[in-house]
Formats: sequence, structure tokens, C-alpha cells
Amino acid sequence: MKYYEVNYIHQRKRNKELVKAMSRKDAIMMIKARIPNGTVLKAYEVSAPLEHKISDFKESFFGAISKKKIKVESLISAIRQLAVMTNAGISIHDSIREVAKATVDKDLKAIFEKVDDDLNSGKSLTEAMAPYKYEVGDVTLAMIELGENTGNMAESLTKLAEVLEEMMENAKKLKSAMRYPITVIVAIAIAFTILMMYVVPKFKDIFDKLGADLPAPTKMLLFMEHAINTYGHFILLGIIATVMYHKYLYKTNDDYKRKVDKYILKVYLIGNVIFFASMSRFMLIFTELVRAGIPIAEALDTAVITIDNEEIKEKLASVKHGVERGSNLTEAFDATGLFEGMLIQMIKAGESGGALDQMLEKVSEYYKNRFNNIIENLSAYIEPILIGFIAAMVLMLALGIFLPMWDMASAVKH
Repeated sequence: MKYYEVNYIHQRKRNKELVKAMSRKDAIMMIKARIPNGTVLKAYEVSAPLEHKISDFKESFFGAISKKKIKVESLISAIRQLAVMTNAGISIHDSIREVAKATVDKDLKAIFEKVDDDLNSGKSLTEAMAPYKYEVGDVTLAMIELGENTGNMAESLTKLAEVLEEMMENAKKLKSAMRYPITVIVAIAIAFTILMMYVVPKFKDIFDKLGADLPAPTKMLLFMEHAINTYGHFILLGIIATVMYHKYLYKTNDDYKRKVDKYILKVYLIGNVIFFASMSRFMLIFTELVRAGIPIAEALDTAVITIDNEEIKEKLASVKHGVERGSNLTEAFDATGLFEGMLIQMIKAGESGGALDQMLEKVSEYYKNRFNNIIENLSAYIEPILIGFIAAMVLMLALGIFLPMWDMASAVKH
């Protein structure tokens, strides 16, 4: 949305008004609709007033950090109802209306009611659902588009429900696996904070009275104690503000999102979780599209939109360009550098033997198994890091407190 200053004449008086609109033409139309007897002289784009800039920033900032997805359980239930009704021969339009009445999720009900209105205006289901891409997810849009392209909406919706259930189970596994390390980290943080606020100050008084030259670990410990006790509230607020601003930038700034997505793939363990989850989802959707007879280029386009990570999405999007330039699918996949040699050979065998969909399914299973293996062994992967972190904290506290006391004991002996 842009700001336009519109000059017009109404009742023999010249007036001007600031209008927020998508284009200059829209701004003029808004003034004409509001003042039918007025004559528009000119309209030109202007910078937004300061109060509008602040208002727009607040709206976009809090809108970005508070935007939430539909509960997966509610979405799966609605999708299954749609699948049953369309399979029974009920039109998708009537099915949407009935599900909107039946669902108890207020957010989902509002979406389906708006989709119903858009279907009445002549839009396809894919077009009607497109504005709610964030709320329902890219996979939902991809499978709905598949249903419309193949003419078998019931089958696509059934498969969509299965995919969403699998994704929900994976999310539950990840949360369950992360529960232990998160609990340990929170416990360590609480214990460390209590030590800094109530224990270290007691030793600080002793060290101050001695006036001795303190070792580096003790100075570091006292510095941290001073920062937490003096600026603890500001540090906490700063951390919260940083997290919120990061979330805002990640959702609204494409360049920032691309840089974060590229970096996070290099982070130990987290990168592997994101990579295998993304590749498993891509291969699952791509396999279903190919099996349904969708052309390779279109199938790639649809499957790529289900990927959240921009770095992976960009590389997979290049596969379509390679295919369009005359490369076969195996060469295009190999050029991305995302697929292991074994998987490339499997795809090559399927492509040359006329069993591409079967081999793609095996590749999809491979990525799914790798993802499940990481999730099931997540605690084992994280434990060495936690042990190292705890050891470092204990060592710092021990050295910071006991080194000066040892020096004191030596001084007393001499």
C-alpha cells in the first residue's frame, strides 16, 4: 500500500486529501466514490507521514509475530470430512459450506466461510485458498491444486490428510525428543541465575575486603554477577525484544530469511533435521504428482512451494530450469548437490526403466527414515553438548570462587 495526495475541487473549493491505496488509479477512484460531485485535479505519490509510518510498522510487526497457523488436528478433521463428502459425489462447494458449519475451530470456520464466498464469485478452490497459505500450509495448497488438475479431489484430499497426519506425528516426535534437553537447559539457567544473584555476592564481599589481585575466572564471574544483578531486567527485555524482532524480520524480509535459512543448515543437528524434513516432504509431494500423471515441470513447481527453507527451495527450483533446458531429471537433481550418489543412481534407474514413480517413492522413504532416525536418537546427539555445557559452567564457578581462596590460604601460611 502506498500514500497519494489527491487534489480535487468540491463546491468551488480546492481541497487535498491523503489517501492510502494500491495505485494512483485506486486513490483517484476512492476520492470519486466518496465525493461523486468532486473534480479530481491531480494525484501523486508522497511519503507516508510519521504517525502513519509508526502505525504501519506496529501493525506489520505485531501482525507478523502474532500470526498463527490453524491447529493441525482441526485441519486434518476438516480435510477428512471434505474427502468423504466429495467421494460421495457432493460438490466441493457444498462440502466446504457444510464443513464450515460443522467445525468448532473459529479460525478455520472463518477461512472456510470466506472460501465459500470466493467459490460463489467464480474462483477455483486453489485460488480461494491461496490467501490462507500461511494458515493452512503449502502442502494443503499443493494437494488441492493436484486434485483440481487431476479431477480426483477426493483422492487428493485423502492423501493430504495422511500427509498432514504424518507431519503432525513428526512434530510430536520432535517435541518429545526436545523435552529432555530443554528441561536440562532451563534447570541449568535457573541454577546459574540463583548462584549469580545470591551466592556469588557473598564471596564478592570477601574478595573486596581482601583487596587482592583476582584471577581472570573470578573477574569474569564477578562481571557476570554485576551485569545480572544490576541490568538483569534490561538484559531479559533485550533478549525478548531481539527474539521478537528476529521473528518479524524472518517473516517480512526475504533477504534476511534467505541468509538465516542458509546459515541454519550448517548448524549442528538442527541443519540435518531441517534438511531431511524438507527433502522428505518435497519427494513425497513430487512422487504423488508424478504418479498422478502431472507433467514433470508442473510437478516440480507445485512440490517446491511446500519447502520453507529458502536455500533448499532455490536449489530445487533450479531442477525445473534444468529440465526445461533439455537435461533429464537425473542430471537436474544431481546438479543441485542435495542428493547422495546412491539416490541419483536410483532415480536414473527409474527414469531409464520407466518406473520413475516407484524409485521416487523409495527416495522419499529414504529421507523419511533418515529424519525419523535423527528424531529417535536426538537425546543421544545432544547429551554430549549438555554435558560439556554443564562441565564448563561448573569449572568456571569452581575456578572463579576457589582460586582466590587458595591464594588466600597460601598467603596465610606464609
